[in-house]
Amino acid sequence: MLPLVPLLLAAHVALAAARPPPIPTGESQQHLNVPVVDAIAPSVVELDDAWIIGRTDLTRQVDEFRGIPYASPAIRFERPRLHPPYEGNIYADAYGAACPQHQMRVPAWVNGSLRDSVNAVVSKVYELNVPQSEDCLTLNVARPSGAREDTDLPVVFFIHGGLFQIGGAASYDGAGVVSRSVELGQPIIFVSINYRWAIRSLLLMTPFGFIAGREAQDAGIANLGLQDQRLAMRWVQKYIRKFGGDPQKVTIWGQSAGATSVSLHMLANGGDTEGLFRGAVMQSGGPTTVGDILDGQTHYDALIKSTGCDRSDDSIRCLKFLPYVDMKAAIDKTPNFLGVQGMALPWLPRVDGEFLRASPQEMVRQGKVANVPFIAGNVEDEGSLFSITTRDLRTDEDVKQYLKQFILPNATDGQLRNLLRHYPSALRAGCPFGTGSDNAVGAQTKRIAAIQGDLFFHGPRRFFLKNLAVRQKAWAFVSKRLKDTPWIGAAHATDLLNSFGDGELKDYIVRFVNNLDPHGNGTMYWPMYDPAWPRALMFQDDPDVPVRVGDDDYRREALEAVGNLAGLLF
Repeated sequence: MLPLVPLLLAAHVALAAARPPPIPTGESQQHLNVPVVDAIAPSVVELDDAWIIGRTDLTRQVDEFRGIPYASPAIRFERPRLHPPYEGNIYADAYGAACPQHQMRVPAWVNGSLRDSVNAVVSKVYELNVPQSEDCLTLNVARPSGAREDTDLPVVFFIHGGLFQIGGAASYDGAGVVSRSVELGQPIIFVSINYRWAIRSLLLMTPFGFIAGREAQDAGIANLGLQDQRLAMRWVQKYIRKFGGDPQKVTIWGQSAGATSVSLHMLANGGDTEGLFRGAVMQSGGPTTVGDILDGQTHYDALIKSTGCDRSDDSIRCLKFLPYVDMKAAIDKTPNFLGVQGMALPWLPRVDGEFLRASPQEMVRQGKVANVPFIAGNVEDEGSLFSITTRDLRTDEDVKQYLKQFILPNATDGQLRNLLRHYPSALRAGCPFGTGSDNAVGAQTKRIAAIQGDLFFHGPRRFFLKNLAVRQKAWAFVSKRLKDTPWIGAAHATDLLNSFGDGELKDYIVRFVNNLDPHGNGTMYWPMYDPAWPRALMFQDDPDVPVRVGDDDYRREALEAVGNLAGLLF
């Protein structure tokens, strides 16, 4: 098995398409370090009173239309509005700018193979060699070259990940997914989007896609990132037929924050899809417990204090007009997922009484969820990447105080003690799982990694499936691949190599988008999830048995204990 760093680098050759020559000049430029593809021709679609001029990859026989604006330039701290009717010639041959990224800071003490492993995931999987800009609400469409307005192909709508802090659509090779769909005889159209971590204009930084606090509630600007995604889905309903897609056959698909977003769209409006999608795919993300918008008040107060806007009578207006460099400096000081607090992040989706009317767990229990078929999966070692900074924790008391301070502030001492009984300090019980005493950054790091992975990833997936698979079709998977990656094992985001590289998961997803069933001839049979006998498709490193069906019953009691604490998270 190759180590993760060169494997991810190699995978990016497959994941990222070369930027084509701009149509007017014929000049070429490399994108994401991939050799420029020479076999490129223009492709044109008419939208309203405009010609959208994209590119055709003659080698893969895929048309791509990149960087199409789907929203009007946003007025600061207002919800997005659908782009007005298009006019003139719009060159869509290059990805639109990415939303400015939260600065990721690998701790200074991390070096050697640990730093390499972390950087391989963070810097390479979410690498964006495209400009960053405030004006970033764009989408990309890839279709088989033969598709025309009346082709009516199924559509997959992809929401990228990055823990609501980093990432962009340019990192994901939709053309590769489309090309493979044609090879399988299951052609689809692929749409990917950029969405706000923050508000557009000069304030497009992390908090303002998911700003919290009383001020945000009063201004009606909660969950703007989710509002962006929903608007882009409406764009698909309005325009996708022009590209050969069927707006009644849309599947939403996401990874990490994108997968969490997918689950929240299933819960939005009390489970009313508004006809925007008919299926869902979630890689490493689900209905994670989110608090009330007012629970984020301390983060908002800290932000305005650091910028001096606490001295203003209207702090939101003050933030609006701060110089970009001052705002970015303030944002980069707020916690990121490589910080000591791990997954306890300040700027996340929250219950606002409108888009999310109640906690995800409560809505699931009440059945207020879109009744659509879905796929939900995890990697085995979800928490390893987010726990490396806990190396100085030594004792049970240290762990309990850490959980109380960052992760479970509302839990009682008794609840924390009960939780820790399910997650012993023995290295062999921790994450990366099944690696014995190896991969221990610190005495309690593997233990914290197990808890965080289960709280934020494995638990929500299992909860979703357990409650919904009794009434709707569902499938589960677990990826155990890249287990020998130093320190972090089968870490968060490693399954992207399977869904966007040359992997089996891509084929299953393509078939699901077409048929609302992932199984197909020549593939390992993937049984539907049955809460009475829960089984999942397992992707593993074994070259003789790379895919198998296994019982989805690992850490059952621990995950039930985690579920009981879901309402006590930060």
